[in-house]
Amino acid sequence: MRRAAAPKIASKADGRAPFSIGGETVQAGRARTVEIPVARLPPGTWTSMPVVAMHGTRPGKTVWLSGAIHGDELNGVEIVRRLLGHLRPDTLAGTILAVPIVNVFGVTTASRYLPDGRDLNRSFPGSRRGSLASQLAALFFEHVAARCEIGLDFHTGARGRSNLPQVRCDLDDLETRKLAQRFHPELLLHSSMRDGSLRAAACKRGSRVLLYEGGEADRFDEVAIRCGVDGALRVLHALEMIDAAPQAPSTPAPSSRKSRWMRAGRSGFCHTRVELGDAVDPAQLIATISDSIDGKEASIRARSGGIVIGLLRTALVHRGDAVVHIAEVGR
Repeated sequence: MRRAAAPKIASKADGRAPFSIGGETVQAGRARTVEIPVARLPPGTWTSMPVVAMHGTRPGKTVWLSGAIHGDELNGVEIVRRLLGHLRPDTLAGTILAVPIVNVFGVTTASRYLPDGRDLNRSFPGSRRGSLASQLAALFFEHVAARCEIGLDFHTGARGRSNLPQVRCDLDDLETRKLAQRFHPELLLHSSMRDGSLRAAACKRGSRVLLYEGGEADRFDEVAIRCGVDGALRVLHALEMIDAAPQAPSTPAPSSRKSRWMRAGRSGFCHTRVELGDAVDPAQLIATISDSIDGKEASIRARSGGIVIGLLRTALVHRGDAVVHIAEVGR
């Protein structure tokens, strides 16, 4: 006599539709790496943009995590990698699309730009029939950004400069401001949109985007990486996608609506007199420039008070080079 089949025990994922991306299907409670083909290389092989799709067991927001839009900005690669290690699809609400490396060409050639010399972050939303940068932008926008309500985009300072961990966003949008406050970096900086940027294109279609800056190009900065990971987890917790996150400091992060770079008035060798996070007063000496022979020094002084949020890390400067970035706080 045949035994009756045991009743099926419903899982938390039952009833939630799978998520489709790049022709692949991700079931609820699962994660899958999907390779989005980008272009054929001269040897005939294809290069692709890997996207990790993590589809939670419960309904919720759809969020993207992106690193290395500029190919020499590597902190974001490590931040996204560590975040994936913290997240579990079987306990996640919503869906996460994680792209550790967007600019696959720039990372492999250690360049900020694409092989065509274009800046990917001035090429959004892109075009399938445009330049290489425009085509890559279109692929990321179509498969990832356009499908998300929230974006966390991770950057560093440009080559030779280091940035204080900060979030740049539209502080006039209440919901965006709340998410930035939950991220809790060292500073919140109100930032206008730049034509062609990922943030501008995504916000235009209704998404909310936090652009995180921390550290410098070409190397890992552990402080900036930890701040990025902890901040992103706090945002996901605020969105009720995960159950727990690192506790934020009790003091709110300062905010700024105005910042400026102090620039070199002459060429020479630069000696900075401040560090990231330092508070400076108007007219305070922040750097000196000398030549290689005499002892005469030219001074660079702060034009306004505030917090040092960006700093030159190279010794040689030319007239007009940016040296110290100061944000006026409490505005």
